[in-house]
Amino acid sequence: MGIFSKSKEKKELALVFDIGSSSVGGVLFEIQKKGVPKIILSLREPIILEDEFNVDKFLSLTVKSLDNITNKICKTGVGEIKKISCVLSSPWYASQTRIIKYEKNVPFLFTQKLADELIKKEINLFEEEHLAQFSNSKNKVRPIEFKNIKIILNGYTSEDPYNKKVKKIEMVVFISMSGEKILKIIENAVFKHFHSRDVNFSSFAMASFTVARDLFKEQDNFLLVDIGGEVTDISMIKKDILSDSISYPLGHNFMIRKLAKSLNCTLNEAKSLIFLYKDGHALESTEKKLEPIIGKLKMEWLKGFQESLVNLSNDISIPANIFVTVDQELIDFFSKIIKTERFSQYTLTESEFRITFLDTKTLHGYTIFKNDVNRDPFLIIESIYINRFIC
Repeated sequence: MGIFSKSKEKKELALVFDIGSSSVGGVLFEIQKKGVPKIILSLREPIILEDEFNVDKFLSLTVKSLDNITNKICKTGVGEIKKISCVLSSPWYASQTRIIKYEKNVPFLFTQKLADELIKKEINLFEEEHLAQFSNSKNKVRPIEFKNIKIILNGYTSEDPYNKKVKKIEMVVFISMSGEKILKIIENAVFKHFHSRDVNFSSFAMASFTVARDLFKEQDNFLLVDIGGEVTDISMIKKDILSDSISYPLGHNFMIRKLAKSLNCTLNEAKSLIFLYKDGHALESTEKKLEPIIGKLKMEWLKGFQESLVNLSNDISIPANIFVTVDQELIDFFSKIIKTERFSQYTLTESEFRITFLDTKTLHGYTIFKNDVNRDPFLIIESIYINRFIC
């Protein structure tokens, strides 16, 4: 069943926090499992941008923005909240799609218990492999999300796989995890304002994949590109499976930092100049000064994009359809950059890139809003996902 069917049910409240790398968002909506969520409150708080990126300071500033959001939502006195979730974007989690294979020479009974044992073993392997990512302070890791995407019995996909005799099984699973220290800090920031002692964590990769898949049912091969403040994530979907992901440490904040350094100005001044430039409102003299610098920064981001696509492909063709998430005011800016990309479009894909931004226009009609609530595409995507799959 798709996530956009309609029904009339008694509404309960769910709260979702969007933990990104340039801002923190919060959305409160009425749950409707067989229909579209009704968003009654939507807020976003920027994360203060620093001259140099420091992980510990970045975490502290992120939690400060989260605390401001939770405080504002708490003060609205909206009523009892049934479910609290946090959707993490890079760099707050690590994820991977893995294939679990199990085979015997003689037929065996495939049971839920056997599946659970194989999955537990795979999660432990994943945890060991990614421990180094969170090991700066000897921080433990915690699995936050597990999705069993597909089960294949004797070479055939099965919708009802358990209690059948087989010789060979394959399970395609998506696993994500984060540092225990990070998760505890986020939980404490939420618990300080709300009585609930339970927060469900998810990844933005899975949320955006699920919504894009259900929204564009005719597309079973596509790329997801999430351009954050500090990181750009690229995920490849093949035959409706989130098959692989890659990240590179160039979001839109690096352009602000490098422009500020080049012009010897403040970060706020650099950000304003970028917006004046992209909107075509800069003075002619200013535009001439900015053109070579911003042009070079665009190419630096694009080079990271190209190299990531090459590393992602592994001799597999890259889908030409791309669904992009980025801050609403930067859509045109990055659309032009991606469209100037030539190498991957003509060597790794069968046709030119077809770019669709998962913005408020594309997502129109898949949520409803109370009065003049702010339309935030990231929070809309997460509301749709949490409403259908978590609540």
